[in-house]
Amino acid sequence: MTESLPVSRTTDFGVAKLMPDVDRERAWLLTVDGAPQSYVDLDEPTHLEFEYARRLGHVLDLAAEDGRPLDVLHLGGGALTLPRYLAATRPGSRQDVVEADRGLLDLVTEHLPLPPDAAIALHTADARAWLEAAPDDSADLLVADVFGGSRVPAHLTSLAYAREAERVLRADGVYLANLADTAPFAFLRSQLATFDELFEELVLVAEPAVLRGRRFGNAVLVAAHRPFDTAALARRTAADAFPARVEHGPGVRRFTGDARPVTDEDAVPSPVPPEGAFGIG
Repeated sequence: MTESLPVSRTTDFGVAKLMPDVDRERAWLLTVDGAPQSYVDLDEPTHLEFEYARRLGHVLDLAAEDGRPLDVLHLGGGALTLPRYLAATRPGSRQDVVEADRGLLDLVTEHLPLPPDAAIALHTADARAWLEAAPDDSADLLVADVFGGSRVPAHLTSLAYAREAERVLRADGVYLANLADTAPFAFLRSQLATFDELFEELVLVAEPAVLRGRRFGNAVLVAAHRPFDTAALARRTAADAFPARVEHGPGVRRFTGDARPVTDEDAVPSPVPPEGAFGIG
């Protein structure tokens, strides 16, 4: 077996490094400016190493009947972990991935090639600009996982952005986002209030310690116009190595409290994570 060596490259927005996993023959960790961003196992694309990615995977599994091909828009590319996952779990899906960092996409596709039969189109663009130009009712799923310098950019947090996401989704579509925050949750609560303006159903998934404000961490936001199978989602997240709690209905309303929707004028990025906050889950 040929030994895999780390690869490092300065891309458009930082220094990206691909590091091989010594325990899995063709698995790689992507870091950007030292922060872990993605993990890919080329031999087992359904293996989701990061806890937040597993939670997003659970939502993707439950968004439609097993195996049904879907039209999916990904805002944020990284190492293309979730597009690979969907190509394996929902063959025939058509996926668009929007990533602002062309150099990062080039590094990933050069060293971690996509499956040749996967219908995954890569686009170099600002996520919101691309979303605003996307056709109405064109996506079954919209996955937002955009971090610039470990923070969600401000222009992807406002009501105007959420309206564009709602416009692009089909009537039974599902929006899901990877967010990060800690107590007093000004950012996360404002995101719930923003999407509550447009969607009847909101679900929040995070580790209990994060929801209690004991530490900084990821939270998955799910928004839809139709009920989501929160019972099945709770069973799956409870069985993970790091169990998560699923909040919906009254639980989400209590957590949101008196937070107000975000306008473009008052939008701010997600908070700066403390040192070491984004480890491998």
